[in-house]
Amino acid sequence: MDVFSRTFLPAAAETGLATQTVTRHMPIFRRCVGSGDATILVTRCSRPDHPTGGEYLMLLTHRRLVVTRQTRVLHRLRLHLNTELRELSNVTWSPDARSQCVELAATAIDGIRERFLIRTHHPKQVWQLDALLHHAFRTRLRTPAERLVATIGEPPTAARPAVLRPAPVR
Repeated sequence: MDVFSRTFLPAAAETGLATQTVTRHMPIFRRCVGSGDATILVTRCSRPDHPTGGEYLMLLTHRRLVVTRQTRVLHRLRLHLNTELRELSNVTWSPDARSQCVELAATAIDGIRERFLIRTHHPKQVWQLDALLHHAFRTRLRTPAERLVATIGEPPTAARPAVLRPAPVR
């Protein structure tokens, strides 16, 4: 059994998703996520800007964010978003313990701003979800180090001037 399979079902059970729902969405998730990628979160979500758009299911792994959509009338499954976490920009989330929800927003690589509302059953779960999102988006994402490739005729790397890089945002 691969890493994705071992971590997907416990993450889905932790959020209280029905097994029937999970198995319906599993083929789409399986196509999008590699077998070695561990699942962080599987949960239902909605889009606050499209309240009648159907039901959405979000999968967050260490490398990817995948969101599927099920239409209301015919219950067809569609892939809504499939992106690597490093391709997302301006990722924000706002936990609200009073309404027991977390709003997650991110700009995809195509420039479209995606907003999702994740509801929880208990106010304590809001802070657990906040910690998961912090772990996925703040501690895991680092700017890729600049790669210098030496070519013939260049001075040795010790003779190159130092390149100043901005400190990562935490």
